Amino acid sequence: MLAALVLTGCAPGANEVPATVPPDELAGFWLGLWQGFISPITFIVSLFNAEVNIYEVRNDGNWYNFGFMIGVAIAFGGPASAGGYATPGRKG
Repeated sequence: MLAALVLTGCAPGANEVPATVPPDELAGFWLGLWQGFISPITFIVSLFNAEVNIYEVRNDGNWYNFGFMIGVAIAFGGPASAGGYATPGRKG
């Protein structure tokens, strides 16, 4: 019962975005970058506030997605935490 409750709690809600959105209201690369960067904080806020979403559904597509993913990578450590550290004195 608990597993079913947890799994259904992860299901996405209804998308209340109108079918057509004016191009000047679409989120682009820079907003995607910013929203990706603040995604850890936004996630915590979204747990307590139903009006807050992590991902902007009114976006311009690939450029927003690209910016969002770069922002997420920066938020979670970027290339510095990718395992590329060389440990002095360690032979590998």
